[in-house]
Amino acid sequence: MAGAEPGNGVMGGLAQIGFAAPWLLWALVVLPVLWLLLRAVPPAPLRRRFPGVVLLLGLKDDDSVTDKTPWWLILLRMLAAAAVIVGLAGPMLNPDTDEQARSSPLLLLLDGGWAGARDRDARIELADRLLADADRDGRTAALLILTDPQPPVFQPAGDLRQQLAGVQPVPWAPRETTVAKALDALRRIEGGFDTVWMSDGLDFAGHDQLVADLAQRGRVQVFEDGRGAVALLPPTYEDGQIVLTATRSRADSGLSLDLRAHGRDPAGAERVLATLPLRIEAGATSGEARLSLPAELRARVNRFDIAGQRSAGAVAISDDSLRRREVALITGRDDREGLELLSPLHYLQQALEPSADLLHGALTDILPANPDVIVLADVAGLPAAEEQALRDWVEAGGLLLRFAGPQLAASDLSRREEHPLMPVRLRSGGRTVGGAMSWGEPKTLAPFAESSPFYGLQIPEDVTVSSQVMAQPDPSLADRVIAELSDGTPLVTAKPLGQGRVVLFHVSANAEWSTLPLSGLFVRMLDRLAVSSVTGQPEVGDLAGSVWQPLRVLDGFGRLQDAGNLAGVAGEDLVAAPLGPDLRPGLYEGETRRLARNVMRPDSMLIAANWPASVSVAGLERPEQVPLAGYLLALAVLILLADVIAALALSGRLSLRSRPAALGLVLGLASLFPYQARAEDDDFALNATSELVLAYVITGNRKVDDVSRAGLIGLSDTLFFRTSVEPALPVGVDLERDELAFFPLLYWPITEDQPIPSVEAYDRLNRYLRTGGMILFDTRDADIAGFGAASPNGRKLRQLAEPLAIPPLESLPGDHVLTRTFYLLQDFPGRFAGRDVWVEAAPPGAEKIEGMPFRNLNDGVTPVVIGGNDWAAAWATDDQGNSLYPVGRGFSGERQRELAYRFGVNLVMHVLTGNYKSDQVHVPALLDRLGQ
Repeated sequence: MAGAEPGNGVMGGLAQIGFAAPWLLWALVVLPVLWLLLRAVPPAPLRRRFPGVVLLLGLKDDDSVTDKTPWWLILLRMLAAAAVIVGLAGPMLNPDTDEQARSSPLLLLLDGGWAGARDRDARIELADRLLADADRDGRTAALLILTDPQPPVFQPAGDLRQQLAGVQPVPWAPRETTVAKALDALRRIEGGFDTVWMSDGLDFAGHDQLVADLAQRGRVQVFEDGRGAVALLPPTYEDGQIVLTATRSRADSGLSLDLRAHGRDPAGAERVLATLPLRIEAGATSGEARLSLPAELRARVNRFDIAGQRSAGAVAISDDSLRRREVALITGRDDREGLELLSPLHYLQQALEPSADLLHGALTDILPANPDVIVLADVAGLPAAEEQALRDWVEAGGLLLRFAGPQLAASDLSRREEHPLMPVRLRSGGRTVGGAMSWGEPKTLAPFAESSPFYGLQIPEDVTVSSQVMAQPDPSLADRVIAELSDGTPLVTAKPLGQGRVVLFHVSANAEWSTLPLSGLFVRMLDRLAVSSVTGQPEVGDLAGSVWQPLRVLDGFGRLQDAGNLAGVAGEDLVAAPLGPDLRPGLYEGETRRLARNVMRPDSMLIAANWPASVSVAGLERPEQVPLAGYLLALAVLILLADVIAALALSGRLSLRSRPAALGLVLGLASLFPYQARAEDDDFALNATSELVLAYVITGNRKVDDVSRAGLIGLSDTLFFRTSVEPALPVGVDLERDELAFFPLLYWPITEDQPIPSVEAYDRLNRYLRTGGMILFDTRDADIAGFGAASPNGRKLRQLAEPLAIPPLESLPGDHVLTRTFYLLQDFPGRFAGRDVWVEAAPPGAEKIEGMPFRNLNDGVTPVVIGGNDWAAAWATDDQGNSLYPVGRGFSGERQRELAYRFGVNLVMHVLTGNYKSDQVHVPALLDRLGQ
């Protein structure tokens, strides 16, 4: 295909036209010769003297014939000839600039990572067009995806096109191991091949080697998004604010982003809790924004994302690191003035202050605040009322963390019998080793057992214990020890109490009895006990020996999904291993807290892929090739037709009576050209019939129409995941223009100001109802009115429905098939929980058959369902699958939303299958006839 480089203005427009056979354009050289020939036809008349001509002098002829062809007629014929020549040369709009006709095999290479999710549809569409071109050339093609490389199999390019629809991005980038596997597979291919690389635009390990190997096998052409990738780093908490950092791979110009914080509101509905702008300046690759939220609202946030960036990298899942725990610190003795380091709370405050909200005060004042943890540092006895209140708090799920000390060692607490707020019984006094009055050396810690929450933590050699309170031997003691000294004596013991726990450190919280509070091990042990929240990324050693179960994971588009039966992940891998099929980005749960593994790490950077000069790099916006030959040849026919009419007119052979006929001929030929509206109608019909599609009536109110579309998307997703019905995206229909027969269900929200349809529209609506269609009328006002004309929307519904052929209605009976089409239902709520739902009335003679719980109703489908529960708002979801509008409050609201989804499923199943479940009324008669 011959073409030219793009330019500007008129020349730029002409540069977008190429020719399949450019050599035919040489025929344009003969046009001047053709001009001379046409000027000579008809030939000039010969002059002869004839005396009788005198008799004709003074006469006038109404019809005159020119002696020469007019210049404009010659120009018209020249244009027709030029149109034929150019048309035969095969002109093409937006031609492929590759001038070489290629016949070698074609390898379609995709990165397949999260960075390509944003433009996934554009990539697949472009790949499909390239494979279509290869198929026309008779080339074979193979597919290779770097995130999951399989041995390429070359096959007809047309067959490979069918596999593109199933290609989905994954939430990780190509890894070194997968690239090595891809290189090995390519080296096993014999012969050369060309490569079309759909790049995500990011560099990765092995990228340069892969480019070099492909270049040795043939031509390499790269298509990538010129905007570059954008991602969000994990959130951090600093100085009372959430710090969000966005990074990008290209720093050409400034970039403004909108960040969103998602979570559940007090009613339990998933929604956007906060938004904030973020600006990345020109020349910079990252930008930072800070978000200040109240502690209660911050605890509700489950993820952040970048609006408009549909990829896993643009989502940052939050975990317990943002939920700063409230820890109450209570001591049994006042700090001694001037000896702050001897205070029982000093080292606890230093360890917990960066990551927890600390509460101080009397126990009676702290318990109503319901903190997450209460720390008793060297507290022996409590008043009976406080002791009972503290016990109730622990049994309700609280964590009581106790530290020993001189007061606890000298008291009789938990001596003769185990105290409810102590994990073990204690011996009188205590033990001192390594002191001036002791013969022994300070004791070190023994390695943590596998059953201990501290398992895997590295124990520093300088951590020693010189004093401790001793536990009484007991049959249950071994099960309650979670840390011990090198001589086997308990250091930390714990027991469950109701839904909570009681934990005792057998040493003091200051450095009087041990060096443990001076070490980093102390902070990590508190973290393992879920006393504090980790504000930074944990180290490998912090999670060593632990197993984390995935709760929710991200897909390539950044949508959170249930983890299902995915296997647990070792703590070391969760922190350090690269993402892949066995380690997906998402939220993971350990014994005491939840940890998020995001696509991006705190120190991650996006590096744009670098391509050598020999590789052709183009954007994803590749204009479609449009053949122009047909248009030019049709233009030539029209010009020649005009030439015929002009020639007849000049010769006097075209009378006024025949001119309308000629005009009709011209209009008839013009109608052969494609009619845009007809093409649009064809596209609408194809989209509506290629798959099952739900539809809604366009009311003209943009907000209502958006809710209708989002609601049907949510219902379609529910049908896809729960039934065998797999709807495509819903469409809005214009009652005045669109055909309704393509849609089984039509959702019609009622608004006060929507226009009354025309007579033709009502004809289509009545034909739709007679041929099995169903219309769900929703007045969306069940919160303020019942069924009828008591509200403006109700009055509008009566006005709209009057010309419709609606059968007699009744309130939906308990034995109607809609109550059991798929789910068993007795209530049909939407966003509102109104009871009135109206359907076609049952036949007068419908009666229950003996042994059956429902009547023998007609086998048809009710053509209309009328209610006001605002079902679309209850079904509505955004692109991430989150509910857009609250329903009810708390758990009861989510239950109401679930019932709304079930009602929608029953509606669709009913309109698709009719009253098939009512056929069970014939079971007794069939069994009787069969003699059973």
